[in-house]
Amino acid sequence: MSSLDSRNVQTIGFILIPGFALMSYASASEPLRAANLLAGREIYRLQVFSPDGAPALSSSGVSVPAEPLPLRGSGLGTAFVCAGGLPRDWRYPGVLSCLRQLSREGVRIGGISGGPYLMAAAGLFGGRDFTIHWEHAAALLEAFPDLTPRQARFLIDGNRITCGGGIAPLDMMHVLIAERMGPDFARRVSDWYLHTEVNEPAAPQRASLAQRYGVHHPGLLNVLERMEETIEMPLERAAMARIAGVTTRHLDRLFAAHLGTTFLDQYRRIRLQHAHRLLKQSPLSVSEIAVATGFSSLSHFSRMFRAVYGIAPREARRE
Repeated sequence: MSSLDSRNVQTIGFILIPGFALMSYASASEPLRAANLLAGREIYRLQVFSPDGAPALSSSGVSVPAEPLPLRGSGLGTAFVCAGGLPRDWRYPGVLSCLRQLSREGVRIGGISGGPYLMAAAGLFGGRDFTIHWEHAAALLEAFPDLTPRQARFLIDGNRITCGGGIAPLDMMHVLIAERMGPDFARRVSDWYLHTEVNEPAAPQRASLAQRYGVHHPGLLNVLERMEETIEMPLERAAMARIAGVTTRHLDRLFAAHLGTTFLDQYRRIRLQHAHRLLKQSPLSVSEIAVATGFSSLSHFSRMFRAVYGIAPREARRE
């Protein structure tokens, strides 16, 4: 780090999509404010934009003042797009054009929470490593089947930065501040927010399978993991028993003893949870979602969905 680096002001923009998560935005922007306070001078300048230039309304109802999308030659060093809510509602062609223009100008582009979905829609990945909040991953995979997000807290691949959101931006900003101002200064910023344990980029976004399901049997965990991986093409019980290294009868006993359910019911529940996310987030038709979650017919899918959620798939989508 040169003394010139520490004196220059770096302008960082945040493009806030209506419905963005306030926590994700604050976790990314507040460390920059703290960095200025600790440095005793302005080293980061923040600009906030929205699709129409009006104040951006967060998912919690808090409004953040914003200005119109940046024009050519904006002087931004980095621009983050921060989105939350439902990907099917993110129809902002102006934002996509803006991201492409900024990219052509050499601006470093970042996405937070659902922001990477908009980066994908703008065609900004092209072989890059990236991540997205786990809740939006299914919708992204369906909309852009040639792209595969990694399950990581954040990833930096050249001039592309992506982050799962929540509090993960605290980890990401620690790395970005250290990149510019050095690790000691970055540590002071993190300590300001009592952020004493900085996670690695590849740290998981979600609790482990054992924590989520409350089980520790290795064979059963292997089967649950494979269930989550084979939603579109469910495997037979005999194949899953081989994965667990047990007989089919013993596999049934494991599900009953550890989860209080049956093999088929658990598999169906995982697939229906995935279908529920797709109904909320993806533009796929109900028939397409039935196929994507391994159901043999629309009527079978609708019947099973209603049995679990109490409403038809189309009603869930309207809600």
